[in-house]
Amino acid sequence: MDKHVEQALAYHKKGYNCAQAVACAFAEELGRDEKELFQIMEAFGFGMGAMGTCGAVSGMVAVVGMKESDGNLEKPATKKTSYRVSKELIRRFQEKNGSVICRELKGVDTKKPLRSCNGCIEDAVELTEAYLRGDLDEAFASIEAQEKAKAAAKAAIAKAAGKQR
Repeated sequence: MDKHVEQALAYHKKGYNCAQAVACAFAEELGRDEKELFQIMEAFGFGMGAMGTCGAVSGMVAVVGMKESDGNLEKPATKKTSYRVSKELIRRFQEKNGSVICRELKGVDTKKPLRSCNGCIEDAVELTEAYLRGDLDEAFASIEAQEKAKAAAKAAIAKAAGKQR
């Protein structure tokens, strides 16, 4: 088992919620204070306290934001990249587990759990590691190219529509 997965599961066993366990497992790599991450992520556990978006997914996405953000308070320029990465990681988590909603993952309504909290933590940590190692760079480049092609096609359609008037 990978060190980040082991650390996150140890944190969860210690009482950290799923979001805290995932985010805090990467504190050192991110150059962040573990206690501060613990505090920031507290309300994201238990599906944001309401069995909504899975806490492990929230922790994963928080790591993306901490890694991708330029921290520019005057003119932020990294949101698109953060959103693109988050969207792909969430897509992969959902593809593997059937949902990103805590209530559904736990099988509250169906009595058929899709994944345990520990399983969700493992999956979120593994996806986060793949992203941080650069294993998903090719997928992100492909997504970016698709987005640019769509934007160019949309601009061409708008330009053509303007000429027809």
